[in-house]
Amino acid sequence: MTSRTMMSFSQISSGSLRLQQPLGDVFPSAQAEVSSVKELFEFICSGPILKEIGLTPEKVAESIDKWTLYGSKLCRFFKINELFLTESQKIRIYHYYVPVFWWCEQEVSRHRSMFKEDDEIPPLVIGFNAPQGCGKTTLVEALDYLFRTTGGNSATISIDDFYLTADDQAKVRESNAGNALLELRGNAGSHDLSLSVETLKAIRSLTKEGNKMKLPRYNKSAYNGRGDRADPSTWPEVEGPLTVVLFEGWMLGFKPLPAEVVKAVDPQLETVNNNLKDYHDSWDKFIDSWIVIKIQDPGCVYRWRLQAEVAMRDDGKPGMSDDEVRDFVSRYLPAYKAYHPTLYSDGPNGANPEHLLIVGVDMGRNPILTR
Repeated sequence: MTSRTMMSFSQISSGSLRLQQPLGDVFPSAQAEVSSVKELFEFICSGPILKEIGLTPEKVAESIDKWTLYGSKLCRFFKINELFLTESQKIRIYHYYVPVFWWCEQEVSRHRSMFKEDDEIPPLVIGFNAPQGCGKTTLVEALDYLFRTTGGNSATISIDDFYLTADDQAKVRESNAGNALLELRGNAGSHDLSLSVETLKAIRSLTKEGNKMKLPRYNKSAYNGRGDRADPSTWPEVEGPLTVVLFEGWMLGFKPLPAEVVKAVDPQLETVNNNLKDYHDSWDKFIDSWIVIKIQDPGCVYRWRLQAEVAMRDDGKPGMSDDEVRDFVSRYLPAYKAYHPTLYSDGPNGANPEHLLIVGVDMGRNPILTR
């Protein structure tokens, strides 16, 4: 930290500071008055997850230059004016995205400290468990952008990228006739676990400059929405050395439960639960650190999905009807109801509690206290 930007807790609290904020070409340079810096500092310190990531007001004061830098970068990423943020935008950036990125940075530093200077260091794999519609894709995109613009090299993958091909999914549907949970892609049993293992092993080996690989992608619009694996010629390429891999999915880290527990939720879930037993060795064991986005009510998933579809229809784009949304979400709700209690109480399958961050979100997808 330079002497120009170093700030103490007492300096910010007493208002004895002026901070020149470089905003680049997108927004004109402007000098923030003392009250602005103090207001931002106080707003950051009021965030609900600050203690969860081990930050005190004193530590925030010592690193306020980073907070303003990261906030500025995210404003550019989301194309919003950092000089006139709404309350919702301030919450999303300074109570959610930046604190989570801060935690991720600490996990990367801890991971890299375990190796010697001349070692080839594999990327840290951070797993994100988050329900559909809660904003996990936007969160991961924001973190990916911050890593790439602050000197890191990151890659993103989703469990969606590992869905079976359309032909193989049709075989799953035929062999589980009458089971609505396996009629379409989504639940355990609809993924190509061999492709998962192959991809995760390969991506962890990207430790040298020049090492490259293509990441699989899935085309959800193929076959009138039933989906199919995207043509490999369209898969994005990543090059080493990678610093971090951001791996997200709605059921990432779910643990198999006793048969009587899942049957009490939905008898159709028993087959899904049996399929889930193979997922630890294909997904979870490759993950070093975990972030769990916790919701208060699985019913949020339906409301969020309905909001998205209504917005698409209002915008003139094809979207599902209310009944179609209800049918779509109904195929996921049994798994949420069965697996969330254990996920929230014990953490994801194979997770180390010392490298687990749980962030609660409300109906508005804003962070809240979880305990």
